[in-house]
Amino acid sequence: MRVVLTIGRYFKRRFGTRVRKIPISLPGFTCPNIDGNVAKGGCIYCDNESFSPSLVKLNERANVKMNFSLTQNPLLPKQLEQLKGQYKWHADFHNEKFGIAKYMIYFQSYTNTYAPFATLKTLYDCALSLPNVVGLSIGTRIDCVSDEVLELLSGYVREGKEIWLEYGIQSVYNETLELTNRGHGIEGAQELFKKTRAKGIKLCAHIIYGLPNESEEMMLHTLDSVVSWGIDGIKIHPMYVVNGTKLAQMYKSGTYTPIKLETFANLIVESIRCLPPNVVVQRISAGAHDESLLAPKWCFDKNIQMRYIRDKLRESGMEY
Repeated sequence: MRVVLTIGRYFKRRFGTRVRKIPISLPGFTCPNIDGNVAKGGCIYCDNESFSPSLVKLNERANVKMNFSLTQNPLLPKQLEQLKGQYKWHADFHNEKFGIAKYMIYFQSYTNTYAPFATLKTLYDCALSLPNVVGLSIGTRIDCVSDEVLELLSGYVREGKEIWLEYGIQSVYNETLELTNRGHGIEGAQELFKKTRAKGIKLCAHIIYGLPNESEEMMLHTLDSVVSWGIDGIKIHPMYVVNGTKLAQMYKSGTYTPIKLETFANLIVESIRCLPPNVVVQRISAGAHDESLLAPKWCFDKNIQMRYIRDKLRESGMEY
């Protein structure tokens, strides 16, 4: 039986104890395909509040939006306050309930390198100074990472910190990226992967199974591609439909059919079978756990997903 290298097993191996990733969502952060820099409206499936419990809880409405050309950031004191407050709430909860004493700060919602360098450095420095924080995981896009940021993160690595960049790739097909209003193509991704890992920064690629007009062969080709470019970790999400998105309109009009649980589980089995054993499998499920979810209904309950997927993996000789 092959034991899959999950993020929990990786952290236990790396630090000798359990480590919890703490999701952080800060006011003012956005994406260049939301604010009009490269596109408007965001990805057709994207409702960041459905993807981030912290963002739902805080429900911030910032007047200032982060971007590369912002010369002053009046939100920085508020961002630092919320970084510390969100961290303390999550750390206290997981320490009291599960006895976890080490943490990774996960800058999760929107594009967390899409801000002035001074703001990023201040926030990252603050996060790493918090008690029992062993590193950072930063969610971003391939068109929003500068050499200056890579060098900053590389410096943290040299100091012994665990640093991950999580790149939202979703698909390696330009026609899919265009259809989903991603705001960039796949060109340059392979070079960026190489540059990131050369700095000692660990790289996790996010991909989605069930995007519009993609076959199972196309989905697996996306996985094969990012693996060939060099990755340390992978997140595979099923595509689900939430209210208020362009994808919801496509679903209601009958022009988009969500992926079935059986299909997704079979793809996960094939994907993990093909992964190098040293690639950390960080996620193989996703969903919205409230009334915003339209379809598929199996994405409402993570336990249902994981029981089914784990059973399929065991049948194929793999333990997740």
